[in-house]
Amino acid sequence: MSLLPLAIIAMTVALILYTIGVWSERIAKYLKAWHLFFFWGGLLFDSAGTEMMHLLAGGQFDISLHSMTGAVALLLMGMHAIWATIVLRRNRKQEIENFHRLSLVVWILWLIPYGTGVVLNSGLLH
Repeated sequence: MSLLPLAIIAMTVALILYTIGVWSERIAKYLKAWHLFFFWGGLLFDSAGTEMMHLLAGGQFDISLHSMTGAVALLLMGMHAIWATIVLRRNRKQEIENFHRLSLVVWILWLIPYGTGVVLNSGLLH
């Protein structure tokens, strides 16, 4: 199997995991330990998919909307997962109850590079 289908699968799994984590937390309006599984899982699969895409590009970095927003989104996902872990460990009720606000913002920003990747790989812009 070529690397491109694997990268697409990894990114799609990242989308599914991260979406489940963010929206289940938003609906509950309360950060729970099991949400971390989805945040960290989304980050893991996004990182793997990103590395595969990087290898497909010959190890080169380009300056494009997709790559720049992707780098920012990956960084935000990492910070989000780390912050969620810290919030749960500190166990402060107000932080736990308000965390979903941050999650939605990070998820929306993460959708930008996911969406540009879909458009670029669909051939719509070629």
